[in-house]
Amino acid sequence: MASTEGIQAYRNNMAEGPATIMAIGTANPPNVVDASTFPDYYWRVTNSEHLSPEYRVKLKRICERSSIRKRHLVLTEQLLKENPTLTTYVDASYDERQSIVLDAVPKLACEAAAKAIKEWGRPKTDITHMVVCTGAGVDVPGVDYKMMNLLGLPPTVNRVMLYNVGCHASGTVLRIAKDLAENNKGARVLVVSSEVSVMFFRGPAEGDVEILLGQALFGDGSAAIIVGADPIEGVEKPIFQIFSASQMTLPEGEHLVAGHLRELGLTFHLKPQLPNTVSSNIHKPLKKAFEPLNITDWNSIFWIVHPGGRAILDQVQEKIGLEENKLDVSRYVLAENGNMMSASVFFIMDEMRKRSAAQGCSTTGEGHEWGVLFGFGPGLSIETVVLHSVPLSI
Repeated sequence: MASTEGIQAYRNNMAEGPATIMAIGTANPPNVVDASTFPDYYWRVTNSEHLSPEYRVKLKRICERSSIRKRHLVLTEQLLKENPTLTTYVDASYDERQSIVLDAVPKLACEAAAKAIKEWGRPKTDITHMVVCTGAGVDVPGVDYKMMNLLGLPPTVNRVMLYNVGCHASGTVLRIAKDLAENNKGARVLVVSSEVSVMFFRGPAEGDVEILLGQALFGDGSAAIIVGADPIEGVEKPIFQIFSASQMTLPEGEHLVAGHLRELGLTFHLKPQLPNTVSSNIHKPLKKAFEPLNITDWNSIFWIVHPGGRAILDQVQEKIGLEENKLDVSRYVLAENGNMMSASVFFIMDEMRKRSAAQGCSTTGEGHEWGVLFGFGPGLSIETVVLHSVPLSI
């Protein structure tokens, strides 16, 4: 039987308050692709201008209906010229893709992390843990190790590295960071999502619309946050508290979104039933997450929803019965960046707290006290994170 002293020592190592997001940093590659000119660009760089006009029109329609204005991409036209196997449909190109992402992913991640650390206001040597996720650059040592060295973090940092989890990985890393912060007194967790679409850029195949969807929707970006409990007054400035974090898996949706890493890179598959399945199944985790708070009015909270595409946002808004502007921040981030996979919700979180301040709102959640962050990904996996906003006067 454990001694009373031992139990007390264990409890003394736990934080008193909830995990809190204390700083946010974001970064995009400088190369920008305009959605209106992307179809012509895509056919040219993939040497596919000979394909049927009907097939080529499909990509134009996808871009027009996506509500995406522009995207930032690591892949430039020069890189594609230097690596022509990336522009075909089936050529083995894994090595070429790896050579690009192994450099790009940690660099973009460090750019976002440096901004978050600067906003945080404490020495980077005070970071005790790292949780990093990405869908690119699988190697060992991994992105977390490279970041530790590039940022100059102490070798005592406790690292967690997640590869190829999917677009919902943002919720996953928040769950991990919450547990680390609340169960390790004084812990300060650097959480990073760094996503680049190099692994699944490829040329078209006549009639394959899934390929076109992937090429039109995804953008590159990295986001970093600092998570810790019991903020030091006058030094650390809380943005959101993480009240709860949970995951629900829908096995019947396994085939709706999937990726397969092979010699030709990552083949990504999106089925048209995805938006309906997501929107039809978020009521259950939403109700369960807010039951302890006795909240049932979904327009009384703020929303941070992964912008997997315009259709997902439209159907979530319709089926939940949300007011017209409730998903405006998610729509804005989608329009300006495309689907940045797991990094997207952190961009939305950053944009929301900035808008709240600019509009004179009372809290970081657009004036609302409570809010929800949703991540959707392969599985079909739904991550639900309940956030408590912080008064902007703090």
